[in-house]
Amino acid sequence: MNSRMVGIALSVSFFVVPALADDTVKIGYIDPLSGGGASIGEIGLKTFQYLADELNASGGLNGKKVEIVALDNKTNPQESLIQAQKAADQGIRIITQGNGSSVAAALSDWVTKYNDRNPGKEIIYFNYAAVDPVLTNDKCSYWHFRWDANSDIKMAALTSFMKDRPNIKKIYLINQDYSFGQAVRTQARAMLKAKRPDIEIVGDEVHPLLKVTDFSPYIAKIKASGADSVITGNWGQDLALLVKAAADAGLQTDWYTYYAGAGGPTAIKQTGLAHRVFQISEGVANSATEAAQNWEAAFRANEGVSLFYPRAVNEMRMLAKAAAQAKSDDPKAIAPQLEGMTIEAFDGGEATMRKDDHQLFQDMYIGSFGPLDPGAKFDEEGTGWGWKLVGALKASDTILPTTCKMERP
Repeated sequence: MNSRMVGIALSVSFFVVPALADDTVKIGYIDPLSGGGASIGEIGLKTFQYLADELNASGGLNGKKVEIVALDNKTNPQESLIQAQKAADQGIRIITQGNGSSVAAALSDWVTKYNDRNPGKEIIYFNYAAVDPVLTNDKCSYWHFRWDANSDIKMAALTSFMKDRPNIKKIYLINQDYSFGQAVRTQARAMLKAKRPDIEIVGDEVHPLLKVTDFSPYIAKIKASGADSVITGNWGQDLALLVKAAADAGLQTDWYTYYAGAGGPTAIKQTGLAHRVFQISEGVANSATEAAQNWEAAFRANEGVSLFYPRAVNEMRMLAKAAAQAKSDDPKAIAPQLEGMTIEAFDGGEATMRKDDHQLFQDMYIGSFGPLDPGAKFDEEGTGWGWKLVGALKASDTILPTTCKMERP
């Protein structure tokens, strides 16, 4: 390159790059893109990138382009804080994360302290899937907003469905050994005791998070217990490998899950347990509104994966609404707009962000996995099986009290 071209390049870099930066809102996506949680992290990344493209096609945030910046945290709290600092160093003021409540707790605490130390550079944290109840109770933060139902809400909905199933006599609990898994097992015991005291808990086990490669010893214990049903909050490879081991052992139980839809369908099909695996979620694609089904069909065609996170759609739509109302993308302007905000949820019904604790409330649905009904559009992972709606709970019936004492700036 001659000296004249070097001068041109430098002048272009000097004058153009800052302008482009000013016209872009970057969202830091802090989730696993390597290690045991990578498969689920990649699905989330594809989802948010697709949503950013959709938002940009309609004008972005107040005319600014939205860019998703991928930051691999390896499902590790300490690595997450390193990635959060990298985001801050890049001027990123919105971060989103979902996989791992231990990560979420670390991020929420870090963001709160960072904002106290850096007035005028505040960061806002959007949680789309980490469901430990403490995050919107005793450890709540003004800068943290959660779009997924917390695990207590999900267990309340799941056990309300289970209490009317007389075939349930003996239940085995198996969960990941960290804050979320502990919350699942604690509330399962408490809520089943209140709603179905006749049910016997025949096993209650926890295992290391994303480190078990062979679940056959755990499945042998479940089989020996005589359980007719299993409750698990497992996700990612811990769900897929657990169900695969069940298929290999020919375990004949019903499964009540939080996250069977992500990485689980192929393994579930191998069990042959048609409509005996249940999942609590904020949407069932095959019974969603026509608009939601059309959106999902386009998403699947473009990304090659299912929409496992309808809550991510709600998150980005509420962000767009908050930014438009505030006429700003500054976290200090966005946060008060989100408090108390109501929108039509992706899968129908109203979704409301409670001001008291920044917990979203929305209709909850229970699906069972098996051969598709006539007219159903969506199978999962090419199995020919899909989710069928078998139960629903209105948002107004999912509201639980909070112990949050919000400290507002």
